[in-house]
Amino acid sequence: MSVTNIMTRVSVPDVMARKGAEPVVVLTAYTAPMAGMLDPHVDILLVGDSLGMVVYGLQSTLAVTTDMMIAHGAAVVRGSSRAMVVIDLAFGTYQESPEQAFRTAARVMAETGCTAVKLEGGIEMADTVRFLVERGIPVMGHVGLTPQAVNHLGGFRARGRSTAEQDKILSDAQAIAEAGAFAIVVEAVVEPLARRITETIPVPTIGIGGSAACDGQVLVIDDVIGTFSDFKPRFARRYADLGPQIGEAARLYAEDVRARRFPGAENTFALRQPART
Repeated sequence: MSVTNIMTRVSVPDVMARKGAEPVVVLTAYTAPMAGMLDPHVDILLVGDSLGMVVYGLQSTLAVTTDMMIAHGAAVVRGSSRAMVVIDLAFGTYQESPEQAFRTAARVMAETGCTAVKLEGGIEMADTVRFLVERGIPVMGHVGLTPQAVNHLGGFRARGRSTAEQDKILSDAQAIAEAGAFAIVVEAVVEPLARRITETIPVPTIGIGGSAACDGQVLVIDDVIGTFSDFKPRFARRYADLGPQIGEAARLYAEDVRARRFPGAENTFALRQPART
């Protein structure tokens, strides 16, 4: 990525300045064409490890690798020019130690040209966040429902229904903010808790199944446009239903091929007549 490209993108200070002001708009993207379509409308393009489910058909995010994140992250960077690009660190590539996290994050940033990385976890990851930030790697945090910990949490369910759980998640968010994260995703927590976190911590909160009071919102693009139909999260809103349209386009194409209506003359190449001498 060129210096000019870096300077024209939404920056970490830009996002932090939006705390309590204009909401930050975030969508996931996994390919260059999609990044190009979303880029004019969003502040952050998140290359989420959700790609394991919506792109690769995996049952969870746990099998996603750093190579996968780099391949898709680099495509999103190439396909965009204005939005900040944030890339998830894959499960098992940063939890062992701050040093492991630095090696992973440095590789992701160097090979993609992204602005920042995102990692999951609370108090237990604070030292890692601080280690990364002190070495020049911007970090977005992620608390509440953390999909990489789905087995420990007992499934994909809303968090914060008990007072003890609310206090733990708030403490997690405070620890990650104090460690230097520039923003924190707050996923699938009860609305009053998302509001409380937003009012308490000094950095922007990015809600996904949280509260309209959060400093920004993120959704998976496939949920927004209806191209992922395995399930629809409660917190998602579908703004288009392209899945059936894609299926219908494929059906019409198949009919034309079988009836030899495609390709037509306009889709083939004629033999050029030799020039007369």
